[in-house]
Amino acid sequence: MFIEKNLYRLLDTLPESLKQSIIEHPKQHELDEIILDIGRRPQARFGFKSEYLSKKIICQHDLNFCTRRINKFNDKNRAGIRKTLHRVSCIRNQEGKIIGLTYRIGRVTFGNVNIIRDVLKLNTSILIIGRPGAGKTTIIREIARILSNEISKRVIIVDTSNEIAGNDDTPNKVVGNSRRMPVSNSEILGKIMIEAVENHMPETLIIDEISNENQVMAARTISERGIQLIATVHGTSLENLIKNPILADLVGGVENVTLSDEFAKKRKSRKTCLERKNDTAFETVIALKTRTNLTVYTKVNEFVDNVLSEKKLKFQTRDIISNKKINILYQDLEKKENLENNKEKLNIIREKKA
Repeated sequence: MFIEKNLYRLLDTLPESLKQSIIEHPKQHELDEIILDIGRRPQARFGFKSEYLSKKIICQHDLNFCTRRINKFNDKNRAGIRKTLHRVSCIRNQEGKIIGLTYRIGRVTFGNVNIIRDVLKLNTSILIIGRPGAGKTTIIREIARILSNEISKRVIIVDTSNEIAGNDDTPNKVVGNSRRMPVSNSEILGKIMIEAVENHMPETLIIDEISNENQVMAARTISERGIQLIATVHGTSLENLIKNPILADLVGGVENVTLSDEFAKKRKSRKTCLERKNDTAFETVIALKTRTNLTVYTKVNEFVDNVLSEKKLKFQTRDIISNKKINILYQDLEKKENLENNKEKLNIIREKKA
């Protein structure tokens, strides 16, 4: 479901000619992004297709018109539009002047979480992986509403760019009874995560876009305190996350281990091998391929161990076939790819990190 009345709040920040182009566009309800770059024609993205909105070239005057109607950009060059879920990101030149804007349309959906509703009932910490635009933020909004309203949990959202609960002092109603702690600077996100737990006693903490070591450390600390975590990261799969030197510790991390001759012979492995350092901070990982197709990993510790030891990989793939039908396929695959190259990359990564 798309709340159209909020789209007009976004359109009011655009020059009149662009505003009319979108209002009159037959695919208005499919609008995902508006792109304004100085010296180029304005574009809009509808699903996977882009279209020009006008023959007029964007000039500095157009960008100044827009930015005067947008809230202040934060340290990530992002801003919100009051009382909406929309986001605006800017591109600056070397002098700091804004030369481009990207408008991302914030949507409210109901029913997308049905594909993982059984996973929510497990009451485990959940990490959601996906590319930009895959729908990570959209899905955690609905998770926040379900956990706070239907399951009556004490939910706190640590909102880095006011994207989850909207850019207003009052959280958007789409997150239900969840409370929201805004973050003024992404560098202090880890600190705010710990503060939320210590000061406000949530049962569930929701975070969007964990991206650095301090945030990873905060997530692990919170997990060890028994708080349910729902978080997102950029990526494509759990296997790729294991190879990420910054984010791998979210799922246990990787270290080099030297085995004795006897133990290596018993395990039928090399003397030097890669092993998981710790238990994962997230018992469940969900990788979004599209808004209707995803992969679910429910035994993350076991999966990480199997990746590192080249054993069978077990996971689920899920597809939404219709409003009433979800297809679940259980995968139990031999690891066909030789992991020697991956091991070398991991060794190099660990050495650089050290």
